[in-house]
Amino acid sequence: MLFRQLFDPETSTYTYLIADETTQEAVLVDPVLEQVERDFTLLEQLGLTLRYCLETHVHADHITGTGKLRERTGCLGIVPENAIVNCADRWIKDGEIIEIGDVKIQAIATLGHTDSHMAYLVNGDRLLTGDSLLIRGCGRTDFQSGNAGLLYDHITQKLLTLPDQTAVYPGHDYQGRTVSTIGEEKQFNPRFVGKDRNSFIEMMNNLNLPNPKKIAEAVPANQQCGNQA
Repeated sequence: MLFRQLFDPETSTYTYLIADETTQEAVLVDPVLEQVERDFTLLEQLGLTLRYCLETHVHADHITGTGKLRERTGCLGIVPENAIVNCADRWIKDGEIIEIGDVKIQAIATLGHTDSHMAYLVNGDRLLTGDSLLIRGCGRTDFQSGNAGLLYDHITQKLLTLPDQTAVYPGHDYQGRTVSTIGEEKQFNPRFVGKDRNSFIEMMNNLNLPNPKKIAEAVPANQQCGNQA
């Protein structure tokens, strides 16, 4: 398997390139509009055929590159079930598996940051967590139908129950950290260590964070696969 972590400095967004080296089929997870040329060039350089652009959720902080990449490559755009994205080619359900060659990508519903969010477990040992579980943190729950109780339930019951050695690759990191593990997050993540469901909800409801700079343009654009009005 080929696995690459790519970074957008403006929004601190990680995009993930996953490919089967035998079939040379590829998936991009959470592509960013401003990085489409970078991603397309890398696909060409590595001789890969892009089959899918896969979203963890409808993003509020950046505009997806899925629409442009679909125009360039003919790939399919896939979003979590219940996401309001009418231009998507497919909606992926909890537990569903995408296969490219010998690579298996399993969707794990991780609601709470938004009301339609998936983490993706790649070949059983790498977890792309989107904006649900972050390195020493978690996604906010104060807009886009967020729900702190749901986020706590999904992270503690579906993600933190995976093997400790499972690598955690988040959708963002604002401090330059690139990877963690489930074992590390169980031990050191201050959002969960020593917290029960009620104290987690109280903490999340009192974060008082500013809105993402791009929320007004990003959400409607991402509901159109990255096409701006």
